[in-house]
Amino acid sequence: MKGHLIIVLLCGSLWAVESAKMLFLAPMPARSHFALVFRLAKELADRGHEITFINPYPQKTPIKNYTDVSVEELVGYIGEYLKALLNRDKVGMYENLDFIYTMGYEIADRTFKNKNVQKLLNSEEKFDVVIMEHFLNEALIGLGHHFKAPVILMSTVATNCFSNYIMANPAPSSYVPNLRSTLTKNMNFWQRLQSFGFNFIFDVSTQMMHLPRQRTVFKRYIDTDLEFDDVLYNVSLILANSHVSINDAVPLVPSIIEIGGYHINPPKKLPDDLQNFLDNAKDGVILFSMGSNLKSKDLSEGVRNTLLKTFSKIKQQVLWKFETDLPDTPPNVKIMNWLPQQDILAHPNVRIFISHGGLLSTIETVYHGVPIIGIPVFADQKTNIASAVNNGFAVSVPLPEITEEKLHWAINEILNNPTYRENIQQRSKVMKDRPIKPIDSAVYWIEHVIRHKGAPHLRSAGLDLKWYQREMIDVIGFLVFVVLVVSLVFYITIKKTIKYICSKFKSKQVTKAKKNK
Repeated sequence: MKGHLIIVLLCGSLWAVESAKMLFLAPMPARSHFALVFRLAKELADRGHEITFINPYPQKTPIKNYTDVSVEELVGYIGEYLKALLNRDKVGMYENLDFIYTMGYEIADRTFKNKNVQKLLNSEEKFDVVIMEHFLNEALIGLGHHFKAPVILMSTVATNCFSNYIMANPAPSSYVPNLRSTLTKNMNFWQRLQSFGFNFIFDVSTQMMHLPRQRTVFKRYIDTDLEFDDVLYNVSLILANSHVSINDAVPLVPSIIEIGGYHINPPKKLPDDLQNFLDNAKDGVILFSMGSNLKSKDLSEGVRNTLLKTFSKIKQQVLWKFETDLPDTPPNVKIMNWLPQQDILAHPNVRIFISHGGLLSTIETVYHGVPIIGIPVFADQKTNIASAVNNGFAVSVPLPEITEEKLHWAINEILNNPTYRENIQQRSKVMKDRPIKPIDSAVYWIEHVIRHKGAPHLRSAGLDLKWYQREMIDVIGFLVFVVLVVSLVFYITIKKTIKYICSKFKSKQVTKAKKNK
């Protein structure tokens, strides 16, 4: 077995790309999005590749083989959008779609017009590949065309309604729930109908609302005779932040590679105060964080008071990521404005993770085998928590429904019912049982695209069809038309036949009556 492994590693080294120039792009001003892309960019820089990275969080300490192209002014722009996330449940689907599509348009446009990006575009730089986070920013794929380099997309979530169309990836509504719904893979007839409706609305809105805006940005900044769609549907790969240990098993075309969990590192030593806090918690610790984009400080006063009252009535210690001072906290609650989340989850005394259900947090808690109490707010958080509940390692308490009673019940349910921990620890084993580390898989496929100057051999024929052709809507429409025509002909024929028979019968009756006279 060891001999075989050595042969595989030797063969891999023969095919390795010695050093390539790579342009990374992650303009979304959200720490969690940046952290995912930076993890891969740093790994490739450490392996000797030359990285140029367009992002809103330039490094303060120089990194070997790594150069930032700063778009940090986007951080100020996105601040108001992030605050609004806590209230998005109060508006309708159209308003939510317009909200995120407008955000995507603005980020793409502002990235292109940034002076540092314009300087790069007007330089003589050449790149072997462009790797960009895909988040409602399709116009930026034009950078690959500008630099004459293949494009690889990174999806910070699993493949979904916002990305499947780029690779013509099938996502049957019957068992693949929409990213923005709370449905799970186990759907009854009415839920499948709802799922179909969700997907149809998203397909139409993507084509009618989102992509026209991205086309406008593309044409504004990319000088080419090619159409936007020619560039968009020529992407080489999507690296998806998913894995069957976290996400449901779904169809994937060969050009979508799952690398979920690649950002997880071995646990590091904790600061002494945190280490002592966790070590001395004889009844266990509950970790509470709303992630890096949502802030606990932005929770309403009523929700904060509910949380504090609930925590004051339990014997477990609570470690809460809270970004400002919080007066009148119970003795068992420790407030910190930043937490090394992965390292804390690795501690054996952590019993529950109260989380917003963001994908990174979900991946990390599955990896370390800690059950979840989910407080989903927006986007994929609801789907992530619904799936976790369906798979038996989480309890959901949506933000609008939080009460002392519900939260207290959820805490006791997970602490006293061992199946939650058993289920998540089994999934933790599945996540770790892989033939190759996800970070190594990501590096391999990036270098594969560079070696072959793209990946046309992985391209699905579905990309040569319009979205309604892929979904067979035109065929279904034609069949419905044929059935209606045949039914109409049949109806008219039967009606005329009956009329003819009736008229003949009536004629015979009249003739017979005349004879009787």
